[in-house]
Parts: sequence; C-alpha cells; structure tokens
Amino acid sequence: MADVVTTPATAADERRHEPEGETYWGESWYLDFTDEAGELGGYVRLGLYPNLGVAWYWACVVGEGRPLVTVIDHEVPLPGRDLEVRTEGLWASYVVETPLDHVSVGVEAFAVALDDPADTYRDLRGERTPFGLDLEWETDGGTYAYPFATRYEIPCRVHGEVLVGDEEIAFDGWGQRDHSWGVRDWWTVDWSWTAGRLGDGTRFHGTHVTLEGDRVADTGYVQPPGGPLTGTESFDRTQQLGAEGLPVTAECRLDDLTLAIEPVAFSPVHLLATDGRTSRFPRALCRYTEQGGAGRRGVGWTEWNQVQPST
Repeated sequence: MADVVTTPATAADERRHEPEGETYWGESWYLDFTDEAGELGGYVRLGLYPNLGVAWYWACVVGEGRPLVTVIDHEVPLPGRDLEVRTEGLWASYVVETPLDHVSVGVEAFAVALDDPADTYRDLRGERTPFGLDLEWETDGGTYAYPFATRYEIPCRVHGEVLVGDEEIAFDGWGQRDHSWGVRDWWTVDWSWTAGRLGDGTRFHGTHVTLEGDRVADTGYVQPPGGPLTGTESFDRTQQLGAEGLPVTAECRLDDLTLAIEPVAFSPVHLLATDGRTSRFPRALCRYTEQGGAGRRGVGWTEWNQVQPST
C-alpha cells in the first residue's frame, strides 16, 4: 500500500452548509449498516436540495432471504437546522451527538415491502409495512476527506434497534457514514462507491467515477486494525450486470488490495431529473473476499450509479 497523505475531516465539517446557486446543489448525509455475517443491513440517506425546494429521504432494511423494505420519498419538505423531517407516513431525525465521533438516527415510517427490488424502477407499490430505526453510529477509526469533492467518510460501529412489521431486531454491527455538499448531477456521470470491514478489522473505502466509460476520478483508503487510515493511489472496479442492470458479481482494487464483491441483497432507487433524464441507482449489501493474500472476508455496501440512455 502506497503512503498517500490523507486529509482528515474537521468538527466544523459536521455542520450544515450554506447552499450555492446551482439547481442540483445539495447536501447529503448517508449512513449504512450491516451485521457481522452480511445477512442483514440497511441504509439511510437524507439529501437536501434547497434550490428545488425539497428533500429526498431514503431508508431501508434488506437481508438474505428477506424482502426489500424501503422508504423512498423525493418530496419531503426541507427540514430546519435540526435535520428533523416530517411528512405523511414519515418522521426521521439525524443528530450529531459528538462531532466526528457519534451520530444517532431515528426513523418511524410506513415503508413498502418488495419481493423484487427492481420494482423500485417502475411503480413503488408493495405491502405497506411499519418500519423504524433507532441506531447509533460510533466512529471506528479515522476520517477521510475527498481530495476532489467536499465530502468525507467515517467508518463506524453501529448498534441499536431495527423495527420491521412485528419484528424488533436488536442490532450490533458495522457501517459507514458520509457527509457531502456541492453539485451532484446523478444523470451525467456513472460511479461505483464501496465501503466495508474485513474480518480482521481492516476498514476500506473506494469511489470510482466515469464519464461515457472514461475515468474521471477515483479515491479511497485502507485502514488496518490499530493502524492509520491510508489513502490509496488508485481505486478501480469491474462488474458483471444481470437482469435490470443489477450487478451479479464485481471486483474492486485498492492499490494492492483486491476484493471480489458478492451482492447479497439490493435496495435500488430510480432517479428522475427535472428535464426527464433518468438514472438507476442499485445499492447492495455485500460480502467481500480478498483475492490472493490471506483470503480475508468482509461485509459492507456497494453502489453503482447507472446513467440511462436518453429516449
């Protein structure tokens, strides 16, 4: 692994930021979680789009052999400074308990349960299901600020409670959270983002961005157990797509760490621009296997933004 200088996030970065004038200027908070076996997990995303006058809210639970249970609402009223959102069938909060160290998330909602995750690309109808999260993300290592965007990533330990229908699930596992602000045009560039934890405690993350198949940017880090978070010189990826464009297998390479990616369960989102452009955004709970070396295994999440051809 190359010794690449990384920039840590600062406590001031945790605050909400003043918007700029571009239509798709936004600010988002992303948090995912998975259990030790990669059998149960989920994620939350709060995205503010002040120049569109709305917030986007996503939250889900997925698992091996389980239906997707998801909340996707792109017409949420913008919250106040406290980042608490309320709309019909949804209440959610995001609280920075201790900057760069501890965040809590609460969700109470009616979600939909889908046997086929790709149904999110068509008509988001399914069995109406009570859904809730009461989870804490506590920092498990360093922080990493992107070199080419206003964004930072934090590996975390996650614990709390997940509610799905009549189930009350005590949760203790791992996750990643990030916070970004700036222009994000989902309908121009493709990307893959991944983050996870190997069984020995190694944390990793990578982002790879392309425009019409050509690399635009990449970044990432690897943090060994008890060691420093080290930026990567390169992050690359490949994927094999199946039905509806959902990846069947994938691989990522962070300098000399190569990981095979096995998607376990998907929670996709269909994204529609104001001018009619569309993107598909499959996100998956994943298991990872190191290629070569010690053959370590791990768990985490991977996403692929897939810009759709104009019709």
